[in-house]
Amino acid sequence: MPLLSVRDLRTSFHTRNGVYRAVDGVSFDLNRGETLGIVGESGSGKSVTCYSLMGLVPQPPGRIESGSAVFDGVDLLKCTPKESRAIRGKRIAMIFQDPMTSLNPYMRISDQLIEPLLIHEKISRRDALDRGIAALAAVGINDAAKRIHYHPHEFSGGMRQRVMIAMALITKPELLIADEPTTALDVTVQAQILELIKKMQQELGMAVIFITHDLGVVSGLCDRVQVMYAGRIVESADTRTLFREPRHPYTLALQRSIPSLQEKGKTLYTIPGMPPDLSKLIQGCAFAPRCEFATDICRAQEPKLAVWQGDHQQACIRVQTGELRPS
Repeated sequence: MPLLSVRDLRTSFHTRNGVYRAVDGVSFDLNRGETLGIVGESGSGKSVTCYSLMGLVPQPPGRIESGSAVFDGVDLLKCTPKESRAIRGKRIAMIFQDPMTSLNPYMRISDQLIEPLLIHEKISRRDALDRGIAALAAVGINDAAKRIHYHPHEFSGGMRQRVMIAMALITKPELLIADEPTTALDVTVQAQILELIKKMQQELGMAVIFITHDLGVVSGLCDRVQVMYAGRIVESADTRTLFREPRHPYTLALQRSIPSLQEKGKTLYTIPGMPPDLSKLIQGCAFAPRCEFATDICRAQEPKLAVWQGDHQQACIRVQTGELRPS
């Protein structure tokens, strides 16, 4: 039985300029101890999917239109505020994209770090502080007993991200959601953070949802990958299969955009055009205006996610009919 089972999740934002369908019928399962990567360009619905699960979509203007998200027998979308508080921050934790805007600049790191322990475990402040110091040391912050009393601005970007990881893991959650935790970091620190997440996952045995726009980052971290575009999943497979046999043109385009895979001396490939306006009705395949393989059928018929082979799913009409084999 999966730890998390999401079915037909739809989240929209109702604004003066129209209704933006940020997440449009997303379904997936996540097993215990598994790492699932969610990949796509900015605006593809990756973060909103996970914010919906955590109950962090502002309402209004946001609205969860339909769907279910069953976590260990509890539907996260229908549970009461009390039930949600018991799960969020304790059994499910999240690392946010920008630690400088996620950490309160006026509060010391100690107060922010031990807050989940004081709320969920009802332990004394002294015991919570000891665990906070141990958590900072575990994520590689030297002199943790002293630095736990610093303010966020006294840490570098990489150290602040380590604080965010310590804060998320301090209650030993069953599920960790990492929302582009390495985007603003340099390559060296990025590698350290990814290795740290992998190490802590092995120690705690937790499941991980890793959100990123960089397909290259997930190659050594994730067991399975889901590619999102325009609020929908367009391809889903285990990591090795997705890299060796991409079956959706958007997945192929993302792979071609990875700098390390480019031939030396050649111009870096970029996907032409821009993602669609999600406030407008999309006719046919949302990726068709940017796809080099698109034909009239792509612009007229809406594609559905279908099984290709085994657990490999994709949503390209031409591939499903056998007309196209992208490579």
